[in-house]
Amino acid sequence: MDIDEMKGYICRTFAGVTAPEANGDTFFLYDPQRDLPAERQLPFATIVTGDHYDTASALSRPGFWRLNIGLTRSGYAALFGAPSTRGEHGETDARVGHAATDVVLPHPVYAAQHWVCVVNPGEATLGTVSTLLADAYDFAVRKHANHRARRTPS
Repeated sequence: MDIDEMKGYICRTFAGVTAPEANGDTFFLYDPQRDLPAERQLPFATIVTGDHYDTASALSRPGFWRLNIGLTRSGYAALFGAPSTRGEHGETDARVGHAATDVVLPHPVYAAQHWVCVVNPGEATLGTVSTLLADAYDFAVRKHANHRARRTPS
């Protein structure tokens, strides 16, 4: 699956998603009314296309991009156990080969916040990626509904 196919898949599959882009990167937000205040605009998934946030995945290689997915604590733990602590450069575990392609890995910087990543997802990870995206989306929907319920007077 290429980057455009992944963007299309996410936008077609999950209702109420907006996909703002900045610097070649895409941020997938659940915002069905398109009215989230800036401080509430937290993506459930992102696609990054370069090394401007970190260099662990070597995204400066032509044609390489990384899908990042924010999971619940339990969703992350089911895959990797408890997140490791950060190293001196913000990395979570220097022994993880974050430049590997088509492998679900802890995010190189945000694993402690329960994020996972896949460089150039393909045949080996598409089933897992689809499930993880659905879980992340469901979590975003629940957070959005909870926030709306707290703001709406009874």
